[in-house]
Amino acid sequence: MKDQAGRRRARRLAIGTAVVLALAGMNGPWLYRFGTEQYHQYKINKPEYKAANGHWDIVDFPEEYRQDTIHAALLHTGKVLLVAGSGNNQDNFDKKKFDTRIWDPVKGTIKKVPTPADLFCTGHTQLANGNLLIAGGTKRYEKLKGDVTKAGGLMVVHNENPDKPMTLPAGTKFTGKENGKTFVSKDPVLVPRAKKVFDPKTGAFLRNDPGLGRIYVEAQRSGTQYETGTQDNYRIQGLTGADARNTYGIAQKLALDKKDFQGIRDAYEFDPVAERYIKVDPMNEARWYPTLTTLSDGKILSVSGLDDIGQLVPGKNEIFDPKTKKWTYTQKIRQFPTYPALFLMQNGKIFYSGANAGYGPDNVGRVPGIWDVGTNKFTKLPGLSDPNMMETAGTVLLPPAQDEKFMVIGGGGVGESKLSSKKTRLIDLKAQNPHFVDGPQLEKGTRYPQSSILPDDTVLVSGGSEDYRGRGASNILQARMYHPDSNSFTQVADPLVGRNYHSGSILLPDGRVMFFGSDSLYADKANTKPGKFEQRIEIYTPPYLYRDSRPSLSGGPQTIARGASGTFTSKHASSIKKVRLIRPSASTHVTDVDQRSIALDFTTSGDKITVTVPKSRNLVQSGWYMLFVDDDQGTPSKAQWVKVP
Repeated sequence: MKDQAGRRRARRLAIGTAVVLALAGMNGPWLYRFGTEQYHQYKINKPEYKAANGHWDIVDFPEEYRQDTIHAALLHTGKVLLVAGSGNNQDNFDKKKFDTRIWDPVKGTIKKVPTPADLFCTGHTQLANGNLLIAGGTKRYEKLKGDVTKAGGLMVVHNENPDKPMTLPAGTKFTGKENGKTFVSKDPVLVPRAKKVFDPKTGAFLRNDPGLGRIYVEAQRSGTQYETGTQDNYRIQGLTGADARNTYGIAQKLALDKKDFQGIRDAYEFDPVAERYIKVDPMNEARWYPTLTTLSDGKILSVSGLDDIGQLVPGKNEIFDPKTKKWTYTQKIRQFPTYPALFLMQNGKIFYSGANAGYGPDNVGRVPGIWDVGTNKFTKLPGLSDPNMMETAGTVLLPPAQDEKFMVIGGGGVGESKLSSKKTRLIDLKAQNPHFVDGPQLEKGTRYPQSSILPDDTVLVSGGSEDYRGRGASNILQARMYHPDSNSFTQVADPLVGRNYHSGSILLPDGRVMFFGSDSLYADKANTKPGKFEQRIEIYTPPYLYRDSRPSLSGGPQTIARGASGTFTSKHASSIKKVRLIRPSASTHVTDVDQRSIALDFTTSGDKITVTVPKSRNLVQSGWYMLFVDDDQGTPSKAQWVKVP
């Protein structure tokens, strides 16, 4: 019987070969492409290939559930929050069509969630109570030069009265003293009272420093004749007497130039259990492209962004108190580009890698360093290579977090620059004199690289593009595994979907990694066909999940305090070599300051594993974590969710 089956297989193979040869005579190039693709599929689906390189699968939602995902966060329910807001779509914005989805990667279900504001290009971070804090978003889409019909720009309103603030309503008119042209405010503005300045030695009064308010104004009519070319002082119509003398505007050029996006002040907590947004007090500053970072005391620092008139927030950073739900300004100002990569250090200070995404002058706030938020002292860190290509670079706290070593990956030039960097840069913040050194190079210059910490202490680095927003069909269909112990990359299976601007990655509780988004400017090498937002989600299954078995993990407490221990059950306890506590990600715009993997001390006895959480609150921030155990082959368990109060 076996011989007959073998002969039948050989006969089928011979017939198939004859057909292939006949087709080759008719259409050689087509056959070559067909054969190459078939062989590639055969190769990447072989068990031994998956065991060495992992495997990628596309999750294609039903059309009615697809969205332009800009932001994603893993919730402690195991589900993933997918936020589009208006999804970089002006029509959606105009219709107030704002989208959020909740995806359950285990059950494969997806649910629409009412979205209260345009949370497109917002900031977010995990809170201690398990909610996600979301702050900022879009008030106005940008207008490119040529689309702007009314001259406009920034008006700085001065108030020289030390005795009272001034409130000017929307529609206030400003008329230039020299140019005689009138501009109208789009929103109300509060201008603080002037500050009295005294001589510190004699106590004598010196002057009043005027209070300042910023407002966007535009001409009453369309046309180039309403543009201004130089700075002018502006009289405010409707004010009389002392108010007219004390309150005035100053504006630079008011023109038909490109007008940037504008931000909002709105802030929300997303409740993963109720699966809804809960409004909290708005920020003091409107912000579009802000970074939210947890501080030593559990409060949340909000930094940078474009404000409600499309200007970079002038260093006015603020802090959210999760107990009072209120925002307060930091005592001193420090300015950064938008979406700066800011991480809490174990000494309570903030590490700024220099990486950022989006907007800001090329000479403001781009130098990496260590920032003491309380004193506002900023210590620069030397040695960064390709320092002019830190926009759209990725930054990751290498595992385990106790080592306090960071990697900065790729990046590109400021704005729409064609420059991109192959560099990775490493820094050890526990060194006596921390400084950057080059790590292993990437194969290509890479903007928008995604990096996800895995429970076996490797870091998956994938995707990105060589040019701004994938111009010239420059998406990079490559993935590499970084090994901190050997400071080296190894190649793994190539992703199926290109990822550039507006993309991200999230480690799932089962040890896989999901990838979302991508917003190419163009779809072809010639840059003639407009790009289409990538709505497909892709899942990478690492090689460690193609081994014969993985360690089990069950039972144990849901809450473990810092410095305390908890005992779990595993049939494979005797083979466990590592225990890792991994904070869930909140990812957008190459920025994920939440993810960190913390090594836990542990002991085993029979089928029991007792783990101990470190005492440092700067290392182990309050909140929910995924607890993984790794066996002697480096294979992780599925995660157990643990809350650190």
